[in-house]
Amino acid sequence: MSFDLKISLLPDVVLASPQHKKLQRLIEQIEQQKLDLAMWQNMQHEIQSYMHQKLFPIYTELHGTLFSQLEQLWIYLQQQDFSKADLEQLDAKLQSLAKTLKKSPSINTEKMNLVDEVHHFYQQDRMYSQNKKQSKKQKKSSEISSQNINSSEQMESENIDSSFEHIEFEDWNTEQYEQQREEHQRKRLAQKRAQAEKLAEQSLKTVYLKITAMIHPDREPDEAKKVEKTELLQVVNDAYTQQDLFYLLKMQLQLETNKGLNPKALSDEHMKFYKMALEAQSQRLASQIDDITDAFHWSEKPKPKNMQVKDVYKVIDADVMTLKEQVKWEKERLKYMGKVKGLEMLFGNEAL
Repeated sequence: MSFDLKISLLPDVVLASPQHKKLQRLIEQIEQQKLDLAMWQNMQHEIQSYMHQKLFPIYTELHGTLFSQLEQLWIYLQQQDFSKADLEQLDAKLQSLAKTLKKSPSINTEKMNLVDEVHHFYQQDRMYSQNKKQSKKQKKSSEISSQNINSSEQMESENIDSSFEHIEFEDWNTEQYEQQREEHQRKRLAQKRAQAEKLAEQSLKTVYLKITAMIHPDREPDEAKKVEKTELLQVVNDAYTQQDLFYLLKMQLQLETNKGLNPKALSDEHMKFYKMALEAQSQRLASQIDDITDAFHWSEKPKPKNMQVKDVYKVIDADVMTLKEQVKWEKERLKYMGKVKGLEMLFGNEAL
């Protein structure tokens, strides 16, 4: 709903004070966000169709090739003996493949069972390594404590403990840490959205009641103005039905100004209320835009700030070219993995 009322009851508001200028900038920001959201919503279907046409087939081909690699390497791991150096490369490759394929929508249930098996195997192996290092740390700390009593020796023990804790943190700061950090960020975003929704919901009813009290047609003796107020009340009811807090807040501000309240005379409490409610509306609009643009951003590179539609198509086209090259090389690797000698050559060139 655009704020374009050609009714004499709602003249333009001139905001003079710094607080009102800030409020006006926030109003303009929200107006732009509403336009941006409408644009992204209108383009959603077109962009999704383009992605399905260009990206999905190449991703399906890539993940199919990566699964064949994982399947072949998993067989080698169980049937062949490798040197320590080669085994490290093999383990790293299998972990990387499993991590990538776990997120793939193109892997069917049967194949995903093998992916989960490989992923679980290395999760268990990582936990075993962490427990082993922890045991060594505790044993070392115990030996130092029993052999050294004076303060200088105790300080040395603390330094050793600190170094082991750092090692343990480095081990833990891998996939598990990344998953927990992403989960924490998702929870914080959800909390912000919930707070914004709650504030917007509370403010919506408050503003609506204030406006209806000011413009209710039954309280207007002048017939001409009564008709205008009836029309305006219908607009207000429509805005309330659509939960358009921004529209109602702007209308309330204009009505209060028209009623004789000089913008400079509006209380700080009014300004604080307007600012909080409008910021909540802005946060909700920003979240809605982010939800749409996040779905369109497949690249590993950071999403552009203030992402535009043209950026989406550029990223998709660039990704297609990159993925085609990757598919080519992954298929070439798979050929070498088909034989033990080929795998050994990959090990030797560290090209696994």
